[in-house]
Amino acid sequence: MKDDRPRGGLSIPVLTILDEGGRLLDADQRRLLRYLVQSGFGADVLFILGTTGEWNRIPMEQRERLIVVALDERRTINEQLRRLGRPPIEVWVGVTGRTRAETRVGLERALELGADAGVIAPLSIEDIGDVVTFFHREVTPLFERKGRELPLLLYDNAEIAVHPTIPHIRTRDVKRLSRLPYVRGIKVTAPRRVLGHYTKAALHFNERGAFGIYVGEAMLIFDLFRPTRGLLGKLREYWNLYLLHHALPIGVVAGPANVFPREWQKAWRVCAAGDEPLMSRYRSLLGAFERLCTFWESGRPVFKLIAGMKHVLYREGIIASDHVAPGTPALTEEQKAILVEGYARLKEQIRAQTDPLWHSRREEAEGIAPPTPSVNDREVEKAMRR
Repeated sequence: MKDDRPRGGLSIPVLTILDEGGRLLDADQRRLLRYLVQSGFGADVLFILGTTGEWNRIPMEQRERLIVVALDERRTINEQLRRLGRPPIEVWVGVTGRTRAETRVGLERALELGADAGVIAPLSIEDIGDVVTFFHREVTPLFERKGRELPLLLYDNAEIAVHPTIPHIRTRDVKRLSRLPYVRGIKVTAPRRVLGHYTKAALHFNERGAFGIYVGEAMLIFDLFRPTRGLLGKLREYWNLYLLHHALPIGVVAGPANVFPREWQKAWRVCAAGDEPLMSRYRSLLGAFERLCTFWESGRPVFKLIAGMKHVLYREGIIASDHVAPGTPALTEEQKAILVEGYARLKEQIRAQTDPLWHSRREEAEGIAPPTPSVNDREVEKAMRR
């Protein structure tokens, strides 16, 4: 992370590609990473071993293997991006373990192997105790012994918290942790109100811009960045900024971008630019995919995003296995057929209603390719600045 500032933009929590026995498929994982980068038109950050990567459902040895594969592929990807004159991508590694000891091992390996940053979900550690004490007594001494630090981002997600009565990191803890030089931001899967608490806490002790807020509820960016229009619009914008303490997020963490990396990169750009017509269009199109991954079982809706994304990527020929880890809800054969049919229609709609430059290309999985001949270099550079 350059100048001690966290990388903004689109962060994709990468799926972990497994065989039937739960073992990592190295070649398929590399193909997916290349697909997500899209020659510089996709992910700004590849976040491995997040919730979407099933970190809490695969064994430690498979997690470590994934770190090695991802960081090795990063070198190849960034060299190709450099030759194309495009910014490098970063690889952030989820280091959370079930225990403090397991978390320290993950953190140490990410540091040794050269990750760009580590992501830690303190409330998912079973024996965490006091969150701030854990960082002061176990994380800081580890960095001191190693003689260097790994930039860390906090991860707040009530769905993976160990104790249901403590769904979010306490604001006072975020305030204290933001004083640590290696804590650079927080990824929040929560409503605007919670985002605002963290923003306020971080600004107490951190130089403005040195602590980034990342939206984990990806569809929320279409509300947060919606421009003003008339009196009601101004009131809505004031309310959003009031809740966020006048500090908008610097990035989005979008799970569905595993399927639509270019489309989500463009969505982030149009939101940041306040392009209201395109914001409405992308909101409608990209929101449809999550609905496709929701199925009714025993009279209630069941969200199967991970299995849905894996199956779509499998059908596209990007990966050779759509197996999920033990404990992750799997698709039935009937649900697979429904999903494939709905996805085909959605893909046609996206192709018909958006700029071809921002259509994800499955051939990117084979390696970074130059832009299509129909797009000249000047148009590409203009598009990259938008």
